[in-house]
Amino acid sequence: MIGVQGVMSRISELKSQLGIAPPAAPDAAFANALTKATGTTGTTGVTGQAVVDAAKKYLGTPYAFGSTNAAKGLDCSALVQKAYKDLGIDLPRTSGEQARAGTKVDSMRDAKPGDILAFDKPVDHVAIYVGDNKMIAAPKPGDHVKIQSVYETPTHIRRVVGTDVAARAATGAGAAAAVRPASLQNSTSLAGVPYADMFLKAGAKYDVSPKLLAAVAKVESGYNPKAVSKAGAQGLMQLMPATARGLGVDNSFDPQQAINGAAKLLSSHLKEFKSLPLALAAYNAGGGNVHKYGGIPPFAETQAYVPKVQKALAALG
Repeated sequence: MIGVQGVMSRISELKSQLGIAPPAAPDAAFANALTKATGTTGTTGVTGQAVVDAAKKYLGTPYAFGSTNAAKGLDCSALVQKAYKDLGIDLPRTSGEQARAGTKVDSMRDAKPGDILAFDKPVDHVAIYVGDNKMIAAPKPGDHVKIQSVYETPTHIRRVVGTDVAARAATGAGAAAAVRPASLQNSTSLAGVPYADMFLKAGAKYDVSPKLLAAVAKVESGYNPKAVSKAGAQGLMQLMPATARGLGVDNSFDPQQAINGAAKLLSSHLKEFKSLPLALAAYNAGGGNVHKYGGIPPFAETQAYVPKVQKALAALG
């Protein structure tokens, strides 16, 4: 089986020969369909470091065989599946299936952060490579999700995320774009959404998905520009007064100013954390808390906030 990447490459070659240049969206949709059909994954807009960051938020979670509920515990393959799922990438459930996902990496010398490391034949354990001969894993009963040394040579190393945008993730606008799935990078239609034009303009100015901005507004205020929270957050995007001032927002109750301020803030968080869930957590709880806890902070509000925004984002298509 040549996999999604090979199929897409051949399609691109044929299109070039025929002089056809279709928009990117159909290709992405086709790649996703192939992914589901073959169990492999082609290039995505997610970096390996974003996968590592997504996995780190589960540090300390108890090992629980067969569990996919982080509140109760996770086993090794559930950890891997969840980390990728948090970034919009679907992986199979079992370690054996995950050891066949994506594309082969020949050796540990070629391994990069975010790669899946699988052990034994048949495969009975998986982990996510962190770099510097370290991996994050849910090791065994009685233990918990932690970062540990790669204690033996993996029998399989698989790369699920694409590498074409990884280099751009380090600096500038590419960092924000690199952590967004392709379906979000081309968000241009917000039919029926209040303040759609403002979301589109702010998204273009700060290189943030307009749909992400709309989803945040939906969760934060229900699109109410006059909303005020018990904590004192104001307006459509629920900016705290001090945060608003730091963003150059004079009036948080002005939708245009609020949206621009939120776009600027989200763009900064995306560049800093290179992970959509972590950027959302920082928007809700502050970047300092994300750094302090090494992932999504253990605050009930923040733990609920991140999936709410992701759900609202999915609802926008």
